[in-house]
Amino acid sequence: MKYTTLPNSTIKVSKICLGTMTFGNQNTETEGHAQLNYAIDNGVNFIDTAELYPVPATAETQGRTSKIIGTWLKTKKRENLVIASKIAGPGDYTAHIRTTGFKGKSVKEAVELELKRLQTDYIDLYQLHWPERQANFFGQRDYKHNPNDLWVDNFKENLEALEKVKKEGKIREIGISNEKAWGAMRYLEESKNNNLPRPITIQNAYSLLNRVFEGDMAEISHRENIGLLVYSPMAFGVLSGKYVKNIAPDNARLKVFPRFARYSSEQSTLATQKYLEIAEQNNMSLAQMSLAFVNQRTFVTANIIGATNLTQLKENIDSVNLNLSDTILEEIEKIHALIPNPAP
Repeated sequence: MKYTTLPNSTIKVSKICLGTMTFGNQNTETEGHAQLNYAIDNGVNFIDTAELYPVPATAETQGRTSKIIGTWLKTKKRENLVIASKIAGPGDYTAHIRTTGFKGKSVKEAVELELKRLQTDYIDLYQLHWPERQANFFGQRDYKHNPNDLWVDNFKENLEALEKVKKEGKIREIGISNEKAWGAMRYLEESKNNNLPRPITIQNAYSLLNRVFEGDMAEISHRENIGLLVYSPMAFGVLSGKYVKNIAPDNARLKVFPRFARYSSEQSTLATQKYLEIAEQNNMSLAQMSLAFVNQRTFVTANIIGATNLTQLKENIDSVNLNLSDTILEEIEKIHALIPNPAP
């Protein structure tokens, strides 16, 4: 395993982070514990969850993922592990959790409930899951301004709420997620001007099919030292190649949840086929090539991988030992130039 440090902190994390959003839906508690044990035995010390999980989000399953981690975590040496979680943003999608977004006592309530589920006294990295304002995140290609958006600028208030739970020792560091350039810089600005906690990471989607982070956020990441925690590096499993090869099992994510079509457009399928050709020509799986590409990006702090079985998990973790040559990277760039960001 390779390790890095969360920017502006002393928290050492594995380059591969275990994503857990399948725990409690596609994976049972026993299966979740098996994944956690395998990951830890193979050098992973970084685990990511959210109060929203598992996905798809429902009132009946909300919080199950963290509860599964909690029943496992209570038997481990907590100080050897780095746990990240998130407070859900506002919207109809999360009305079963709360309707107040990050306002008022929401952050404090969310942290305390998550600590109970995780059966721990603190969360190492606590993240705002997505913006409260209307913006082009979650697969929206371009920003379209809505002058009737009722959102009121509350970047400072959000940081103040996070500061309170940090001073209480319930969280160590903070991060943002699904953010855009303007939002990221506003948080950094309020932090600097008001001596408030500084976001040290941003968790956004990034993969061979979605490289929009490189458009503006990569510069912010480097110049402001805010590390990218990559989610969906496998594009919901599309970049395993199993869908274009028609070998996906019946329990594959996109067969179980076909509405998750972010990475299933005609352009995404064509790009995936071309990336698969590169992988096969170089005697590697598309999954490992896709993950290795992400691992090698200079702005990536950690790559959040997910799996529904131990075979997938092994392949995903082993990608950390693969180094793509300049020739392979050049071939990847040719396809990216031909079909740029088919799944933003």
